[in-house]
Amino acid sequence: MIKYGRQHDLFNNNDLDFSEKNPLQDIFIDKKIIREWQKKIITHQSPIFKYGYKDVTQPSLFESSSEELNETFNPIELTPLPLSFWRWPKAMHEGPAVYFVMDKLIDSDENIILYIGETISAEKRWKGLHDCKSYLSSYSDSLQKANMSTKLSIRFWLDVPLKTKDRRKLEQKLIQTWLPPFNKETREIWATPFTSQIN
Repeated sequence: MIKYGRQHDLFNNNDLDFSEKNPLQDIFIDKKIIREWQKKIITHQSPIFKYGYKDVTQPSLFESSSEELNETFNPIELTPLPLSFWRWPKAMHEGPAVYFVMDKLIDSDENIILYIGETISAEKRWKGLHDCKSYLSSYSDSLQKANMSTKLSIRFWLDVPLKTKDRRKLEQKLIQTWLPPFNKETREIWATPFTSQIN
């Protein structure tokens, strides 16, 4: 079971190549370090993708969720959209939603959920400023520099409560279940390097 206590940073100074000109733009994270980070997330999330949260033996994470979450719900079944979907002339999804930002790891064919959010307006939420956009940009840049592929997508779940309070409660249960690394509630669990670069 993953503990919520503070962990040492997975990426110490020996793993980063800082340039004196612009340390944020020229950070290089070794491929091995990125793979280890991804593997830890896969180890947690993969059984949930495969069996659903009901059958994963982590009672402290899931016992309070079983009454309200659909036990067979799997975000992998939602339609993947490119992160630039909001630029399309016609909105694909509208209204209240919980959304999942995911990456499909080409070499292992595994999916990881990087971020979970909720919105009153699916067609507008991704248009403005969003911390997750910065993290995703840093993540993509780091993978590109390490010569690694990424296949990012966003998926909207529209079968969610209309009331914001109830939707946020559902969002928190999903975050506690999947532990996505770009959500503020879980960053310390994974020692996420792509968020610390821009904070």
